Amino acid sequence: MNSISPNLNVMIKASEKASKILIRDFGEVEKLQVSIKGPADFVSSTDTKVEKIIIDELSKARKDFSILSEESGNIKKKDQNNVWIIDPIDGTTNFLHGVPHFAISIALKSNDEIISGVIYDPIKDEIFYGEKNSGAFFNNKRIRVSKKKKLDECLFACSAKDIKTIEQSIKNKTTIRNLGSAALDMAYVAAGRYDAYFQKNVSLWDIAAGIIILKEAGGYINNLDLNKYKNVSVVASNSSINEKLGKSLSNF
Repeated sequence: MNSISPNLNVMIKASEKASKILIRDFGEVEKLQVSIKGPADFVSSTDTKVEKIIIDELSKARKDFSILSEESGNIKKKDQNNVWIIDPIDGTTNFLHGVPHFAISIALKSNDEIISGVIYDPIKDEIFYGEKNSGAFFNNKRIRVSKKKKLDECLFACSAKDIKTIEQSIKNKTTIRNLGSAALDMAYVAAGRYDAYFQKNVSLWDIAAGIIILKEAGGYINNLDLNKYKNVSVVASNSSINEKLGKSLSNF
């Protein structure tokens, strides 16, 4: 593994430890699909268990850092300049339905800037991570955003609710995917699998880790208020198309 900071090391270890629960419970969810009760209660319990492991591991290493998490909300501690931002399962609906596309997302915000991020897809065993001024990596290999320049050659990701807006804005020349995990959408743009990702009304914990991974991979992201936790609109892309996109998505 390339040289990483102690904080990022803790984040990676926490995500790997929590992933064991996710993998085990995902196997159970697949069985529960055919039951009358369905897996919804079971999944919310998994969410809580995974979050607890992550918070415990991070707090052992940095007991004074504050926490912002999807399940537990905003936990203010002695150090409010450093905040762990956690989404224990980004892609819960996929998890709930036995679809193997979801991730653990952990970011570190320091003085109103995301400085480290980890997105771990436990089923595919794919880990994306990045740190300020240290690059972005996928399974320990350096990643960069794509170099595509023509919008009609690009592959975009966005939520189902936003697809029509995007298609109209970019004149229907677009190929769009909606796979149900904002964190992985961001990671895929950073790794060059997608060329851009757009979504309205996303939560900060869905995209926080992806922000730094994308930036360190040479990508572009719109200005975001990191003190706004919900109803965030994000536009993330490779750096070659961001200006064209900005013009096309002026109403986004």
